[in-house]
Amino acid sequence: MIRLLEGSQAEDREGYLVIRTPQNPAYWWGNFLLLGAPPGPDGAVCWRSRFDAEFPAAEHLALGLDVTDASAVDSAEFQAAGLTFRREVVLTASAVHPPPDLSQVAQLRPLAGSGDWQQAVELRADCYRDDPATARGFLASRIATQRELTEAGHGRWFGAFTGGTLVAQLGIISDGRGVARYQDVETHPAARRQGLAGALVRQAGRYALAELGARTLVIVADPAGPAVRIYRAAGFEASEDQLSWERPPPP
Repeated sequence: MIRLLEGSQAEDREGYLVIRTPQNPAYWWGNFLLLGAPPGPDGAVCWRSRFDAEFPAAEHLALGLDVTDASAVDSAEFQAAGLTFRREVVLTASAVHPPPDLSQVAQLRPLAGSGDWQQAVELRADCYRDDPATARGFLASRIATQRELTEAGHGRWFGAFTGGTLVAQLGIISDGRGVARYQDVETHPAARRQGLAGALVRQAGRYALAELGARTLVIVADPAGPAVRIYRAAGFEASEDQLSWERPPPP
């Protein structure tokens, strides 16, 4: 849903989809294959070959799985072929708890204007400064696309500001068909453990249910990460797995 709203292309092949984002070829999860079923024998060789055929200039490799149960997938062959297996948990809610009063800590509000969006780039760069795969130009391009989505009326980007400085942010996007999807929950390393992310999750969820016509809120997280606890506290429950393999570009 999100990729198509951003202008990506979807091409239906037999047994898989090709998702392309020509305007941002370095975006791994804007240029990937989505497999419709668990791979069979020799799947790693087969799908690496198909990815290379679809994206001959790509330096990365990204395969998503339209499979919701990790136990149905044998990842050993793909890992032996140099791909990293990722299992994330999809959490959903039809309502969220009211946000706490954090007015003494930060101001929670939607991003508005070029100054706020530039701060969004700075915050994301600070959150990923130790990740060599997230070059500054790529981060700025992603933020620009997300700004376009919100300004086109597909959702809103919320931030927590301390002394006028953006220290936490997230987006929530919907195509108007009843589902709203959270995007990029990020908190500056120096501002964590203050309840900011949880408050933004709740504020954005209440907005989506009231203003975007959403009936289901969806958020994806690392099942072993601390964010799951935050989302559960807001009213979310785990519903299924999200599975993928990826190989980053060479250093």
